[in-house]
Amino acid sequence: MLAFIAGSVDSGQAMAMIFNLQQGAAGLGQATARLSLLREEIARRGSLALQSRPVDVRGPKWQAFLGELRTPIEHWQASRQMPVQDEPAGESRAVMLLPGFGTHPVRMKPLRLALEAAGHRVSDWGLGFNFGPTEDRFERLCERVVTMARKEGEPLVLVGWSLGGLFAREVAKAHPEAVRLVVTMGTPFSGDRRANNAWRAYQLIAGHSVDEPPIGRDMATKPPVPTVALWSPRDGIVSHRSACGRKGERDLAIPMRCTHLGFAAHPDVAAMLKRLVAAY
Repeated sequence: MLAFIAGSVDSGQAMAMIFNLQQGAAGLGQATARLSLLREEIARRGSLALQSRPVDVRGPKWQAFLGELRTPIEHWQASRQMPVQDEPAGESRAVMLLPGFGTHPVRMKPLRLALEAAGHRVSDWGLGFNFGPTEDRFERLCERVVTMARKEGEPLVLVGWSLGGLFAREVAKAHPEAVRLVVTMGTPFSGDRRANNAWRAYQLIAGHSVDEPPIGRDMATKPPVPTVALWSPRDGIVSHRSACGRKGERDLAIPMRCTHLGFAAHPDVAAMLKRLVAAY
């Protein structure tokens, strides 16, 4: 009798061991499959990042690119200059700030503080870091803009830095009733999409070609609302021609004296935004 019980216990333990081994093998197979997919995705994105730029397309020169390192110094120098007398504050406007590629809305905090000091109601885009567009993120942004415009009781002013400006232009095309004004800052909306020094990094991180974005295939088309492009001849990331645009692609183009990174915080940019928001 005891031998029978012992045999039964051994048999049960054996079955449990077999089951555990099967489960382990299945888990190992799933992990191997996931690892294989990860390797394929890394290879795909790597090939996107290593694509050649067309021979007739150029981004800013390397001297300008290295000049981006001077951004903090330029901000400090500008802040020590005699402040420009602000024009009388106009109506309070609802403003939304959209960050550049790879950045968080906190990078635009100096602009937010300047606009709030002028009496405007400022919010960010609500999507955290900007790692490129997807259909889902664009739909969520459109929903947020429409909802906020309804809540504020007026269309919003969209201020987009770099890639954020492309989002702003496309939202305004999709929902012009919810947008009062679009202001882009160093945004590559015109010309070849490789006329900048960030397109390879963009393709690596976003996972798609600049020629096949999930939104905005015709980025140069002007939104059906007032559209202003701030651009800088000292931009080390985006070609100034691409950020300035051509007649008909924007209503107004205004040159600034700052780096590409400087658009997010430079005092002169903040002063210009206050004037534009007040004017519209």
